[in-house]
Amino acid sequence: MLAEFGVLDGFGHVSARHPTDPNRFLMARSLAPALVTSDDIMEFDLDGNPVDARGRAVFLERFIHGEVYRARPDVRSVVHTHSPGVIPFSVSKVPLQAMYHNPAFLAAGVPIFDIRDKFGATDMLVRNAAIGKALADSLGDKSVVLMRGHGDVTVGPSIKAAVFRAYYTDVNARLQSQAIALGGDPTYLTVEEGAKADATNLVVIDRIWNLWSMKIVGASR
Repeated sequence: MLAEFGVLDGFGHVSARHPTDPNRFLMARSLAPALVTSDDIMEFDLDGNPVDARGRAVFLERFIHGEVYRARPDVRSVVHTHSPGVIPFSVSKVPLQAMYHNPAFLAAGVPIFDIRDKFGATDMLVRNAAIGKALADSLGDKSVVLMRGHGDVTVGPSIKAAVFRAYYTDVNARLQSQAIALGGDPTYLTVEEGAKADATNLVVIDRIWNLWSMKIVGASR
């Protein structure tokens, strides 16, 4: 879905906490998201070690997922993207804020993780557990954290929620850029409005999920 809608390209990844073992998670082998099938799914411990590698290449940034799951017992899914709409907000002084009800989760606040603060000049990748932990610390109790000059990480209580949030984070970023370009001072959702709208969105999430599923099935025929 995220690849089809341009939120993921050849890079980025999605994971899910293991359904029976909270100290493990499931993620594809290192592969472009649009090419992933069920046979590509691998199991990892929270240190990022594959349980049964069988010679398969793994994502370098799997430490994002392991450290977020370690820090946030409530999280059941993690998405990492380099979505184009979000990148400008990761490098500017303009905070990403909730424009409307679908991305209402943004109203709680969107922190920015700057890898340079603790690790100096790097290749910008979360290539070890220490960087992953620093990212998880920046995320805190929020649904989204931006990564300066890199992308973002979204989390949720389900795969559906994390994917929904990844998609609408990018949509919101594009719309906010348009609103700012119009001039004036946009009116954003308040924290209270955001909490109420987000709770409703999680209840009715199957409506958009089923539509997206239908589009993906249709596109594959």
